[in-house]
Amino acid sequence: MCIDESHDWSPFHAHYATERSLLVDCSYMAYDFTKLKAQIKETEEWLQRELSGVRTGRATPALLDSVRVDAYGSRSKLPEIASVTVEDARTIRISPWDKSLSKAIEKAIGEADLGISAVVDDTGMRVIFPDLTAERRTLLAKISGDKVEQSKVTLRGHRSEGIKDIEAAEKEGGMGKDEVVRLKEELQKFIDAATTALEAMGKKKLEEISL
Repeated sequence: MCIDESHDWSPFHAHYATERSLLVDCSYMAYDFTKLKAQIKETEEWLQRELSGVRTGRATPALLDSVRVDAYGSRSKLPEIASVTVEDARTIRISPWDKSLSKAIEKAIGEADLGISAVVDDTGMRVIFPDLTAERRTLLAKISGDKVEQSKVTLRGHRSEGIKDIEAAEKEGGMGKDEVVRLKEELQKFIDAATTALEAMGKKKLEEISL
């Protein structure tokens, strides 16, 4: 039920005013941010995946998330066929459940072109993260920054889409101007918070690269 906020309610009985306070303005219900929240979450998850694939000088299991191993007739993720643990600051230990897959894992890591080397031993293999050169650090920092900026551009697209939706609802008579202003401000708060989160991810990655 919609309420005409411009209407003079004073002539009516008190119980009408009480009833009015319990009603929900339909303009408030005309738009919600469920879609925007899902888009923001998807953007944040995308950036997290992309940054995890940028190698640093420290041993990071997440770097191996993109590796797919030919095993048992399908391409499997490493955690599906082996345990992956950090052995020290520069080394990851991979222990296949089936030792016969060691060569296939070594090959898959090489094909992924991650800038790391794998050495097979009796219990599986060691993945070694070499020290980064200053030139390589600069390049990785630029790559990370580009990915953060790409995610922020995506956010701005979601913002524009949300504003268009709100304005379309206004044109259809679903909400008043005050409500439009309120919704746009609320939308901007979501975008600002998401932008801060994305920038924090990028800052953390730069700190990892500089170690």
